[in-house]
Amino acid sequence: MSLGDAESGGTAALRALAHPIRLQIMSLLTGASLTAAEIARELGITHANASYHLRNLQSGGLIVVAGEEKIRGGVAKRYRYYPEIGRGPLAPEEYPVIARELIRRSARGRRPGPAVVGDGELWVDADVWKEIRDRIGAALVDLHAAAQPPRTPGTIRTSTTVALFEMVAE
Repeated sequence: MSLGDAESGGTAALRALAHPIRLQIMSLLTGASLTAAEIARELGITHANASYHLRNLQSGGLIVVAGEEKIRGGVAKRYRYYPEIGRGPLAPEEYPVIARELIRRSARGRRPGPAVVGDGELWVDADVWKEIRDRIGAALVDLHAAAQPPRTPGTIRTSTTVALFEMVAE
């Protein structure tokens, strides 16, 4: 099945998000540009499977080729994901995919110690909302900028999921 191109009204991007391995790949590509072989090793999948998912993500316009390098006489592409903070509302089709990824991450367990978890359907002043939303958005940009390749010595593996949005009036 062809995914089409990134200009087809976002359909290709939504299809690209429809597989949990692709979300894992996008998470890996936030911290570093990686080749298909490196992704395959990190996720415990075949090189062919990693390449297939990378093509889907690239067709959806969700990742970019960040460079190429010669490896054993061939050329390997390095891919990277640059998250768009504040890209607008999620499409309804994206919520189940994101929810499955959050369930996958939480099932892997976490170390005891401090964590930040919050949930609420809150009514707040519009100016307060904008200020807090912008602060959290800036913190996410900082966190993504600080991300390192998987298993870099001295780093810790974290999970970050944030969803802030205004709700429609009922």
